[in-house]
Amino acid sequence: MEAITFSKDTVLSDIHLRIHHKRQLMVRLNAVGQPVFQTQFKILWGNNVVEAASNKEGNRVGDEQESSLSRETALHDVQELEALLDEDGDLEVQRRPPTPSDKPESPACIRDVVCPTILRIGSEENCVEEASCNPEDVVKIEHTMATPLEDVGKQIWRGAFLLADYILWQQDLFRGCTALDLGAGTGFTSVIMATVAKTVYCTDVGEDLLDMCERNISLNKGLTKTGGQVKVKELDWLKNQLCRDPETLYSWTEDDVADLYDQTTVILAADVFYDDDLTDALFKTLYRITYALTRLCTIYLSIERRFNFTLRYMDITCDAYNHFRNCLNNFVKIDNGKLKWTATEIKPVFPQFFSYEREHLVGWFCFSTNLCK
Repeated sequence: MEAITFSKDTVLSDIHLRIHHKRQLMVRLNAVGQPVFQTQFKILWGNNVVEAASNKEGNRVGDEQESSLSRETALHDVQELEALLDEDGDLEVQRRPPTPSDKPESPACIRDVVCPTILRIGSEENCVEEASCNPEDVVKIEHTMATPLEDVGKQIWRGAFLLADYILWQQDLFRGCTALDLGAGTGFTSVIMATVAKTVYCTDVGEDLLDMCERNISLNKGLTKTGGQVKVKELDWLKNQLCRDPETLYSWTEDDVADLYDQTTVILAADVFYDDDLTDALFKTLYRITYALTRLCTIYLSIERRFNFTLRYMDITCDAYNHFRNCLNNFVKIDNGKLKWTATEIKPVFPQFFSYEREHLVGWFCFSTNLCK
């Protein structure tokens, strides 16, 4: 197996960057040779939710304590450094005597290359779980780690956690609904929605990514057994029609299409607004689908404000979010004589059921009004 390397176009989600290593298993290689990991995310219930939602004050106290400790550590380091200086203020470097291990290895002594062992699905004994966790407390997700930009859907992003929190907080609002998840990625938000919804259409593009969604749905059957059914389907925002080719995996059947348009009342899109062309395509897809729906619909969106320095403005800007807001404003201004849309920001002040940072995250919901009545 080749070593995992980072390149200039490689990105890594904060979710994976901050997870303790013992909760991740490398389980397989996907169809394109990328290592796939399985991570367990604990759902915080009861008092843990309150602690997660009100951790700002605790963090402030912790920061003050950490600052005090840092000052003490810095003073101690300075004292140790001064002890190593001679009378002229030069640093005296003490070199250790050579040891046998310093001798160059002969070709016969060169170590074999050690490759990581791939743990197969089902080797749950290799994963260290918290004893207090029940199957209903843990979401198991397969994902990749650092990926090129075109494969970021194979990672989990904080925007998916934000929508998942909102769903768990407003369970009665989504109970028994039919939902469409656009750009579902690993299927994390679809899994959470399936705990309360009747049917969830988990959609994205690319057979390898949709295979990952299917596996994640299977991994969490215990979590979704009290909820509804999840159907993994292909939905390409750059195409005007749903894929109905029976020879294509994850295509739509006639019954699926009829159910989608007749029953859907909720649409989700979690943290998919990072490329202007894809953002344009998504809003065109939203218009096309919602216009054809039989019922009124509410759209729930999440996005992270990502700040970057741009040569165009010679300043730090948030271009992807600004473009998203322009598209959203144009979307609610559409007057087709059938629907009127209203957009409202969802500030991330509701309870937090997963452990992650909410900085720069924001949610939006758009609800439709029938103008034909």
